[in-house]
Amino acid sequence: MSASRVLALLGLLLAAPALAETVPVRRLALLVGVNDGGPERVRLRYAVSDARAFDKVLGELGGVAAADRRVLMDVGRAGLLEALGELRARTEVARGSGASRVEVLVYYSGHSDEEGLLLKGERLGYGELRRALDALPADVRIAVLDSCASGAFARAKGGTRRPAFLVDSGNKVKGHAILTSSSEDEVSQESDRLGASYFTHHLISGLRGAADATRDGRVTLNEAYQFAFHETLARTEKTRGGAQHPAYDIELAGSGDLVMTDLRATSAGLYLAEALEGRLFVRDAAGLLVVELQKLPGRPAELGLAPGRYQVRRELESGASEATFTLVEGQRTPLAPASFQAIPLEATVSRGGPEVAPVAFVAPAVEARTPRTLLPVSLSLIPPLSTNAFRAPGQRVENQLAFGGVNGGSAVRGGALSLVANWYDEEAHGLLLSMGINVVGGRASGLMASMGANIASGDLEALQMAVGVNVAGGDVRVGQAAAGANVAAGSVWGVQLAGGGNVTGGSFIGLQGSAGLNVARGNFAGLQGSVGGNVTGGSVRGVQWAMGFNRASDVKGLQVALVNVGGDVTGAQLGLINVARVVTGAQLGLVNVSEEVKGIPVGLLSFEKKGQFHVELYGSDIQLTNLAVKFGGKYLYTALLGGIGPDDRLERFSLGLGLGLHLPLGERMWLDGDVAGSTMLRVRDPFGGSSNVLCQGRLMLGVQLFERFAFFGGPTYNVYFAGRDEERYRLTTLPSREQWVNPFTTVRYWPGVQLGIRM
Repeated sequence: MSASRVLALLGLLLAAPALAETVPVRRLALLVGVNDGGPERVRLRYAVSDARAFDKVLGELGGVAAADRRVLMDVGRAGLLEALGELRARTEVARGSGASRVEVLVYYSGHSDEEGLLLKGERLGYGELRRALDALPADVRIAVLDSCASGAFARAKGGTRRPAFLVDSGNKVKGHAILTSSSEDEVSQESDRLGASYFTHHLISGLRGAADATRDGRVTLNEAYQFAFHETLARTEKTRGGAQHPAYDIELAGSGDLVMTDLRATSAGLYLAEALEGRLFVRDAAGLLVVELQKLPGRPAELGLAPGRYQVRRELESGASEATFTLVEGQRTPLAPASFQAIPLEATVSRGGPEVAPVAFVAPAVEARTPRTLLPVSLSLIPPLSTNAFRAPGQRVENQLAFGGVNGGSAVRGGALSLVANWYDEEAHGLLLSMGINVVGGRASGLMASMGANIASGDLEALQMAVGVNVAGGDVRVGQAAAGANVAAGSVWGVQLAGGGNVTGGSFIGLQGSAGLNVARGNFAGLQGSVGGNVTGGSVRGVQWAMGFNRASDVKGLQVALVNVGGDVTGAQLGLINVARVVTGAQLGLVNVSEEVKGIPVGLLSFEKKGQFHVELYGSDIQLTNLAVKFGGKYLYTALLGGIGPDDRLERFSLGLGLGLHLPLGERMWLDGDVAGSTMLRVRDPFGGSSNVLCQGRLMLGVQLFERFAFFGGPTYNVYFAGRDEERYRLTTLPSREQWVNPFTTVRYWPGVQLGIRM
């Protein structure tokens, strides 16, 4: 036990008499934020700040004293386990402090997957975490997990995704509650606009009063979860990551409600008047977003905030407004519609679009421009020698149609046909055909076709077709096809087909195919196929197929290639070499490498970190001294065999390979069955060649005497083929039969036996 931990426990013991008199309910909290999930994971931005924000609301409104809260930042597996052990010791001391009820809350924000938390490249399994939580000697245990696939933790005891749960608990409540930010097959998302994760941001907003549906000045566990569930779902339905459904596992008993925060505990409060309506964004003096809620008219509300200066932005369909206020110690500050001032927003012109009315939210603001001059048709040799230049000199021009050698201008709506190039500064829509190149400075939609290249600096809602190269500076929502290469700086929803290669800077949904290389830096959903290789920086949901190699962080689907490399794989890998972290499904290949396989690894050589690795020494009726090395998964294994016989004056030895099935029979017994093939070699001339094969079917019953020591034995059936007279050994002392299968080859077969030890 560390010195700091001893001092903390001594302090709690000394304080116990005083606490017994003043604290009917004792709450302890461990708050963990880990941005670093390991080399295979994108570093998060807000996990640590989420933990700090949760710590702050528990201190201000949750009744958790500073001495009873601990915040951990970017810790590894060992650090978290040590903190959980210390929390258990602190809980034991709290139970003896005279409190009528002891409650413990553990919060985690960071990376995870379907199997457990990911801490700086290390995994803490959900089973291990649940055992640590169950070991806490508290009346109530609450766990909040804000991480990807965290719903698998709640699901471990039957929790299912539902809109809300009913908690029947009170002063004598006992049990546990687990809240997770997403279901078992979803990602949890964070937002630069919020400066936090969606789930934690809305959960904290609810705890500060936005979830107080009964308006009694207290936020219960039920109210907080319902608010976080609906707000998280509503705000993520249109994000690239998709809708995010928080989940739960609840087992509480008692009467009344489990109160999470008491708004009356704060020394200052913000009262939202009945007439106030709209979506409110409250920021503190540092500009941090502390509360977000949808205020409905006709219902007052109150938020618990610390004293200080704040700014609130209100958004309505009719526009936006702002108000500033200062919360003073011991006072409730009212906020009404009259407190707000409209934000003056100038009319803007979108890039290439008509003038639009003021809007409530523009981010970033688009520089106002003079309206474009509309000319139906442009005829052009080059832009300076065109009808646009003669009819509207020096002006921004938008054409419906354009024809010529080189077409150019600000925008085109219907289409452009050129012999050399089409070049538009702002946007282009419709059909762009060119023998040379098409260039659009902004957004493009329709069809772009050229012999050279198509370049769109903004989003592409079109099909780009070129013999050379297609480039999109933003997202692609239809497709790209080229004999050379396709490049999309943003995400792709559609098709990329190329003879050379495809590169996508963001996520990909659809079909990506090439003869060379496919690269998607974000997540991938669909089919990724190439003759060369496929590389995905995020997760794959679908199929990766290549003649060369596949690489992905995580896979839910199928990888087929000569070489497959994945993180966690749910599905199958099919190739000569398969490498993965945790496989739920199958690995089929010549060489399989994994940390753990929850399924079937089928290969000539299968290496599983959590699988089998045994060394066996045994004797048989063929050779007195044999060595076997067995390795593989939980059930299937590969065996490397070697033996030498003192009975034949050490003149020959054998080398072989076997494939088998391992069946556990209770805690201390097991049964192995395999088929093996060996060849007999001469000690004096091991490389002189051989034309013999010993085929064996072996059955071994084992008894585990100690952790690394077992005794086994069983029958064998042996078939020995010899192609030369000098190789027709009488390998066994047991009865056998021999016959000629052709003029050059004999076969001898007999039942045998073997006995040995496993280490």
